Amino acid sequence: MLKTILSGPKSLWQWLTKMKTALVLMVLLALAAVPGALLPQRSLNRDNVDKYMEANGKTAEIFDKLQLFDVFSSTWFAAIYVLLFISLIGCILPRSWDHYKALRSAPPRAPKVLKRMPNFVEGDLDASPEEVQRRLKKEFKGWQSNAVQPEDDRAGKWSLSAERGYLREAANLVFHLSLVGILISVAAGRMLYYEGQVIVVAGTEQSQFCNSAVSNFDSFRNGPVFDGTGLTPFCVNIKDFKAEYLDNGQALHFESNIDYADAETAMLPTDEWEHEKLRVNHPLRIMGDRVYLQGHGYAPTFTITWPNGEKRTETIQFRPDDLTYFLSSGAVRWDPPAGMYPDLLERRQQQISIQGLFAPSAEFTGDNGELLSSNFPALRDPAVAIDVYRGDTGLDGGRSQNIFSLDPEQLHSGAMQKLDRVNLKQGESVTLDDGTEISFDGAEEFVNLQISRDPTVLWVLFFSILMLVSLVGSLMVKRRRFWVRLTPLEGGRTHVEIAGLARTDSAGWGSEFNRRAERILELDEEELEEDYNSDGMDWTESFDDGLDEAIRKARGEED
Repeated sequence: MLKTILSGPKSLWQWLTKMKTALVLMVLLALAAVPGALLPQRSLNRDNVDKYMEANGKTAEIFDKLQLFDVFSSTWFAAIYVLLFISLIGCILPRSWDHYKALRSAPPRAPKVLKRMPNFVEGDLDASPEEVQRRLKKEFKGWQSNAVQPEDDRAGKWSLSAERGYLREAANLVFHLSLVGILISVAAGRMLYYEGQVIVVAGTEQSQFCNSAVSNFDSFRNGPVFDGTGLTPFCVNIKDFKAEYLDNGQALHFESNIDYADAETAMLPTDEWEHEKLRVNHPLRIMGDRVYLQGHGYAPTFTITWPNGEKRTETIQFRPDDLTYFLSSGAVRWDPPAGMYPDLLERRQQQISIQGLFAPSAEFTGDNGELLSSNFPALRDPAVAIDVYRGDTGLDGGRSQNIFSLDPEQLHSGAMQKLDRVNLKQGESVTLDDGTEISFDGAEEFVNLQISRDPTVLWVLFFSILMLVSLVGSLMVKRRRFWVRLTPLEGGRTHVEIAGLARTDSAGWGSEFNRRAERILELDEEELEEDYNSDGMDWTESFDDGLDEAIRKARGEED
């Protein structure tokens, strides 16, 4: 290979456009995708990549330099992809031209000595050469044929060449063109797609989501051509979420009743929207977008009552850390009422926040029964274990924060002081030193929705089906060729030589050759006509009748 590369552009192009090279590149592409399936990818979950790098040190750093955490956007993966595309195009175009020329040309003349062919029979018929020629015309009806006069025949006698099975090579070319179509469609889809995730609390004031702006999503990724302004306008309203579990906590069934409306009906009252049940792996399809039910969890509800009597209630989603029993972690932040602290700095220093765990079915363990865990995923006996802080949460510092945890820099710097650590069941509360009261009111269930749009997905499906159909055709259709040579005998009789050759694999070819040879040598014209119109053709013959008929018409031949 190195010698080929160094020998010049022409040799390199010849090497690249070989089918063997395309097959090697396809295997390399499959192997290159393996790290993308085994290692966390930044495009899917950046947090998982950060955790992996923290846990694996130097090895993870080497992986990162090799772009193994960004496999499908890496330069080496793109290089294999582009080389495969070029190789396939370079293979297909010359083969397509050669196939076109083969369709336009007549089958080659019969060899001088037919006995050398793999399949050969001969015999004498009590019929004149003209009668045998008429019989051959009926026998090879629908075949691409070439009648050669004695002066042009290699043996100096009248001969006929007949060939069919051109559909095999055509199906083979369609197969490879379909593969190129898949590559183009996937590449275009990666350029044009968008995909966003959003958490929606079911059955509350926060249960509605509108696909109107990128900022409405909790996370969003898109192709380089998508500019963020081409979102499909629609809204969904999550009315509820239902889950069924086995006694051991294993999930059995998830579904959510939702209402939805597109841009034209979104202004109608919500009770006039369309209704749908959203289930796992059964997305809602709206105007080319797909809405998936990707996950679920719990959003605890807390009410804070300030010393001046003002109340504020927050329902905030917690992150499920244990996907079996849904022990979850999260944080809530509150600003004091505007009138309590006129000074902005003092108001920041009096911000209240909590951070801790939530269990849908609480179980307390440990020496003093203070360690919270969950023993079932359903909402049976909810409870929280929280730390309460007072101080500047850092939300005004211009630095992004994790929604599920407080800023560790603010905690370590002392800007936030821990006031208490408490366990609360539903309906219980804790009172702080200044009279502020925080109560745990229960929890609601949230769903994690994924909204996706790939405008090329139907093209990928089309080319995939076309590739499978053409693959079956290329495997089942047989390319085969017949030669028949006639020698006039005394008394109006004719000596017939019949030879056959399978252009591809010979499976099933012997029986077809024997069947046709028997009809030519033994049956009269009436029997031949009846046999041809009944069971004389196998399915592969009838399969490419249409193509051969089109070829003959294009060349101006008549039956």
